[in-house]
Amino acid sequence: MERLKNMGLRRSFFLLSVFCLAAALLLTYGVYITCARIADRYPTYGVVISPDGVITNMESPTPEQERARELLGTIQLFSALIIPVSGLGLAGILFYRLKLRTPIAVLNSGTERIRRHDLDFSMPEVSSDELGQICAAFETMRGELLRTNQELWRQAEERRRLNAAFAHDLRNPVTVLKGTIKMLRQGKGDEQALERLEIYALRIEQYVEAMSSIQRLEQMPVNPKPVDTATLRDELSETANLLAPSREVTVTVQGGAELRLDHGIFLTVAENLIGNAARFARERLEICLQTTCTSDESRLILTVSDDGAGFPPELLESGPKPFGRKEEDAVHFGMGLYSSQMLCVKHGGGLSLKNRADGGAVVTAVFGIGTCE
Repeated sequence: MERLKNMGLRRSFFLLSVFCLAAALLLTYGVYITCARIADRYPTYGVVISPDGVITNMESPTPEQERARELLGTIQLFSALIIPVSGLGLAGILFYRLKLRTPIAVLNSGTERIRRHDLDFSMPEVSSDELGQICAAFETMRGELLRTNQELWRQAEERRRLNAAFAHDLRNPVTVLKGTIKMLRQGKGDEQALERLEIYALRIEQYVEAMSSIQRLEQMPVNPKPVDTATLRDELSETANLLAPSREVTVTVQGGAELRLDHGIFLTVAENLIGNAARFARERLEICLQTTCTSDESRLILTVSDDGAGFPPELLESGPKPFGRKEEDAVHFGMGLYSSQMLCVKHGGGLSLKNRADGGAVVTAVFGIGTCE
């Protein structure tokens, strides 16, 4: 039976037809012989002439016997027609049950699930014949559809993450621009106000250009250039004053005077960390910038801490996630820490989170800045 299931459709149908037709013909022959033997038991008209010439009249059949003989003849006639045809019908039924029913049911089930946009299933291997090959091709098509849908979903998710990071990382520079414009309108602008406007406008232009040319946040280009720590210290102080005007801010710098760094990435990360700290701090922010040399690699470490409630345990355990947020902060979508982590990794470093023993959160951003001299 298993051999028949794996046999080709034409050959299997031919063999089933021959087998059933041969069985039907044998059955027809058996019916014909049986009816003939029964009919021979009844008397018939005529005479019997013996070898010596004696003539003997044969017994005449009764009317009931005549009707029985006619019925047996009718059975012989109709069996010769009905039984072979029934044999071919039986061959068709067996062919459907053995070769067609299971593959058709599998294909119908698979088609219905795909129609409902459900691709999380697999087509069973039914046979090695033509219908089995169709089922295998259907399974291949389903797998390709599933992979295509997964890829489209991944691309949509990457685009969503990129758009969220883009919107989030622009928020802080825009806040700085708005604060500077407000100071200028109030007549409180200093000599660096116009320079700050120009710098941040150029940063936004460069950031928009970079983000428009990539498909994933991980593809953000890194372009390190020489920059001195005094400039970074001034920018950190200025950013803290603009993003956390009502907080007490302490900025300390330790280490070398000049280093190679992607200035835009550093400021984006710094603004995200300072903005987050300002959002949750009660009174005080501490910002520390230092350079270290481990083995043959030099690193720039930016640490931002506050005196707020600290990070929730699940965030410390799992790390920053895109679109994660604290329940009480409906505006903060968690993209700041996540995009900062990605940018630090791109710059050869990383991001770590912890809580202080006396209360508050501490975020440490590390940037790779080349080899130690």
